[in-house]
Amino acid sequence: MKMQKPTAGMSICWGGLALCAATLIFGCSPAGSRTARAPESPTTLSGETMGTSYTVKVVALPQTVELEMLRQEIQETLSRIDGLMSTYRAESEISRFNRYDGIDWFVVSPETASVVHEAVRLGELTEGAFDVTVGPLVNLWSFGPEKDSAQRVPSPGEIASVRQRVGFRNLAVRISPPALRKNRNDLYVDLSGIAKGFAVDQIAEHLDFRGIEDYMVEIGGEIRAKGHNHRGIPWRLAVESPLADRRMVHRVVSLENAAMATSGDYRNYFEKDGTRYCHIIDSRSGRPVAHGLASATVIGPSCSRADALATALMVLGPDAGFELAQREHLAVFLLLKTDTGFVEKSTAEFRDTLPP
Repeated sequence: MKMQKPTAGMSICWGGLALCAATLIFGCSPAGSRTARAPESPTTLSGETMGTSYTVKVVALPQTVELEMLRQEIQETLSRIDGLMSTYRAESEISRFNRYDGIDWFVVSPETASVVHEAVRLGELTEGAFDVTVGPLVNLWSFGPEKDSAQRVPSPGEIASVRQRVGFRNLAVRISPPALRKNRNDLYVDLSGIAKGFAVDQIAEHLDFRGIEDYMVEIGGEIRAKGHNHRGIPWRLAVESPLADRRMVHRVVSLENAAMATSGDYRNYFEKDGTRYCHIIDSRSGRPVAHGLASATVIGPSCSRADALATALMVLGPDAGFELAQREHLAVFLLLKTDTGFVEKSTAEFRDTLPP
């Protein structure tokens, strides 16, 4: 299931950006739990999905939950979402919709309809900064599943031509019965800017259903946590410094009953004639973003929403993005590039997540 992540007013590899979380989330020592069978260290389930890795940490399993059955349930859930929403799988539901050349309603699963509904809503909220129809531009700039290995810079004419196919308002969604519809038959939908967060949410909801009280779910750097770690304190996560050549922790936050996602321009890019072109494509201009914002981190109750909003903030840039964060009362942490290093910009809601 090889997937990368281009999408939504931008493109981000499906595997996403690591939050450097493993260093801090996974390194805590044990201290009991509120459920039965508390182990001396968290139970860890991990594997591959969506072109990246996943990790689930559970502090204590209820007596009624068998570990191997839980592992199978998690893998089945992830495989189903990948089979519905991957543009890297020719027979996925979204790939079949993309090949459909009609403009009538196309029947989809409730999961796909739900994700597209949220994506369209966030497209409206961000005035097109998040746009799940940006895939043709992502491919044009050699960052998508149809990428050109030469990674050339498209001409203005090519950009203008492809932009005609792009626009989330050409996409309609119906929740009941679930279906999608195109306003133009060459519309292409890529959900990778939101589906990984949706997968995190689905796993978290399944753990809730199983009666698990303290857990952390991570897929490619997108995270949702509940309760406490095995030290009995909220989960501690690290936001990564936006450095292309190495991984460093920049800031530690506390996550309790919340999700966290980060988007940045520093991992996936190419250079031509002294100019760097990153994988985050603004569908409104048809070009990679080119401003001083190096990374955007969002904390909120839903990982799918945090995932999408982090990308939208990267498209909007440091000023418009921060204005949106303040207007919507989002917990947001921005890192801006300067000649002397990185400058932080955060909302009051984000500062409340910092450990004492």
